[in-house]
Amino acid sequence: MGSNYSAQSIQVLKGLEAVRKRPGMYIGTTGIDGLHHLVFEVVDNSIDEAMQGHCDTILVVLEGNDVVRVEDNGRGIPVDIHPIENVSALELVMTRLHAGGKFDKNSYKVSGGLHGVGVSVVNALSEWCEALIHVDGKIHTQRYRIGVPESPTREIGVTDKRGTVIRFKADASIFETTTYNFDALSNRLRELAFLNKGLKITIRDERLSIPKVHEFRFDGGVKSFVEYLNENKTVLYRDPIFFEGSRDGVDLECAIQYNDGFNEIMFSFVNDINTREGGTHLVGFKSALTRTLNEYLKKSKQAKKLDESLSGDDVREGLTAVLSVKIPNPQFEGQTKGKLGNSEVKGIVESLVNEQMELFLDRRPDVINAILEKSVLAAKARIAARQARDATRRKNAMDSAGLPGKLADCSEKDPALCELFIVEGDSAGGSAKMGRNRRYQAILSLFGKMLNVEKTRIEKVVTNEKLQPIIASIGGGCGNEFDVTRIRYHKIIIMADADVDGSHIRTLLLTFFYRYMTDLIERGHVYLAMPPLYRISYEKKTFYAYDDPEKDRILSESGKDPEKVAIQRYKGLGEMNPDQLWNTTMDPTQRNIIQVHLDDAVEAERIFSTLMGELVGPRREFIEENALLVANLDI
Repeated sequence: MGSNYSAQSIQVLKGLEAVRKRPGMYIGTTGIDGLHHLVFEVVDNSIDEAMQGHCDTILVVLEGNDVVRVEDNGRGIPVDIHPIENVSALELVMTRLHAGGKFDKNSYKVSGGLHGVGVSVVNALSEWCEALIHVDGKIHTQRYRIGVPESPTREIGVTDKRGTVIRFKADASIFETTTYNFDALSNRLRELAFLNKGLKITIRDERLSIPKVHEFRFDGGVKSFVEYLNENKTVLYRDPIFFEGSRDGVDLECAIQYNDGFNEIMFSFVNDINTREGGTHLVGFKSALTRTLNEYLKKSKQAKKLDESLSGDDVREGLTAVLSVKIPNPQFEGQTKGKLGNSEVKGIVESLVNEQMELFLDRRPDVINAILEKSVLAAKARIAARQARDATRRKNAMDSAGLPGKLADCSEKDPALCELFIVEGDSAGGSAKMGRNRRYQAILSLFGKMLNVEKTRIEKVVTNEKLQPIIASIGGGCGNEFDVTRIRYHKIIIMADADVDGSHIRTLLLTFFYRYMTDLIERGHVYLAMPPLYRISYEKKTFYAYDDPEKDRILSESGKDPEKVAIQRYKGLGEMNPDQLWNTTMDPTQRNIIQVHLDDAVEAERIFSTLMGELVGPRREFIEENALLVANLDI
C-alpha cells in the first residue's frame, strides 16, 4: 500500500544543506523581500559592531551583475584558529549555523542577530561569497561557492585599515529575482541610521552609468527620526520630547511629538529590529503614556471639559513616536522577530517612560497643555463616534436606505472564495453587475468622490455617506474596532477608470484602507483592477491592450493593414458592455490585478501625509520633483 518507512527514510542535512533545501524557514521568502533580507543580514553584523562602539561607518554597494558588497570599519571577524573546531573563526562564522560571537555577553552586550544564522545563511544562498578581513594590520580572505570554502582562510597582505568586507552574488536558482531595489534598501538603511546616532551609512548603486548615492547620518538619533516623520505635518510644539535611560540592563531611547492630524504613527524597535507587531516594550510605553497624561489631566483646567478619563486612543491621536530599546537577551515571538515577548521589559519601560516624561513635562507646561487640549478633543470625538456607530448599528447594515451605493452581493458565504469589486460610477457598476459571476463576485457601486480621511476624525468617517456602504459591505468594522477576521470578502478589488479622476478615487480609497483598515493591506486583501486602455478591432477580431507598448505590439503583429484597424481608447469603464468588462477585467482566468503591499511603513506614512495631508507646500514640491516621470497623463 505504501513505501517502507524506516531509519533509511530519515535524512540528515549537513552543514548549510538545510538552508538551501528550505530557504523560506531562514529568510521568509525567495521573492524580492528574501533577496533584500540577505543584504540586511550582512548589514546587521556591522550594526552590531556599531552598537558596541567599534564601528562608525558602513558602506553598501550594488555592483554590476547582481553582486552586493558590504563594508564596515569594525573590529573585523576573527581569523585565528578555533581551539576545538581547528578551523579559522571566519570559516566557522561563514559556514556554520548558530556560530558567532553574539552568544557571548563579553563580545556583544546587545545584538539584533542573536539567532546566529545570519551571514552563514547568506553564504549558503549565494552562488559565491567572499570575505575580506582587515585585522591586526593584516588582510585575510576566504572564498566560498554555495556555502563551501574553496580553500582555507589565508593572509594576502598588510593594511592600516580594520573591518570586514563581504561580497556575494545571490543564487538565481533559488530566488525569483536577483535584481535589488535601491529605494527599498535605502529606506531600511535610513531607518538604521536614525536608530544609531552618529553612524554613517552609505548606499551606492554602481549599476548605473552615473552611480546613485544616498548617505545617512543623524546625530539626533530617534529625535531626528520623529522630525523626519513629521516633516510634512503641522506640529503642536517644535522640539520633540526626547529622553533616554537605563534600568536592569535595558537601555531605552524615546522621542515623542504631536501633530494636528488624527492618526497615530508609532514605530518600535528592539536592538534595531523593527517590531512591527509590538510586544511587551510597546505595551509598557502605551500604558505609561496614558497613565501619565491622565495624571496631568486631573491637575489641569481641561479636566472640567471631560466626564471620563482619557483612553489610550485619545492620548495617541496625532502622536508620532519612536521607541528604541536595547536588551541583552530578547525573546522574539516567531521567526520574523516581529514581536517582543520578554515579560520583564513591560514594567521596566513603563517606569522609565513615566519618570522621564514627568521630568520633561514639569519643565514644559506649554507642551503638556497642547497635548492635553488635543487629547480632550480626541476623547470628545471618540464619544461622538461611539454614538454614531451605535446609531448606525441599529439600522439594517444592508438596507438600501443606508447605502447610497447599492451592494449587489454574491451567493457564496465563504469569505476566502468571495470578491468585492468597488466600482466607480453607476454606468460601470451596471455593467459589472451584469457581467460578473454572481456566485462569488459582489459589486458595490460608488457615486462621486468620498471623504479624504487624512484630514478628518473618525466620527466623520463612520457617518460619511460615501464610506458607510464600504464599511458595512466589507464587514470588519472600522478604525480601532476593525477585525480582519470578520471581513466578508478576501479579495477587495478597486475598479476605477483609467484617468485622473479614477486615480484620485483609488488614492482616496487606499488612504481610507491604510488609515482605518490597515490589516486589509497588511494581509494582502486589497487589489487594483487593471482594465484595458485600448480595444483594437481588425477583420472581425478583437484585441485588448493594457498599455501603449502592448498596443504597439498588437499593431505590429501579422502585418495588419493600418487602414483596416479600428482603435478605441477607453476613457471609462462605462464604455464597456458587460461581456467586455468580464473578459478583460473580472474573469480570474484572463484579468490583470495588482495586489497592494505595505513594504515600507515609514515611506508609506510620508507619502500619504504628503499627498493627502493639509500642507500644500510639500505636495507641490512632490509634484514638481516627479512631474517629468509621468508617462501617461490625460489632459
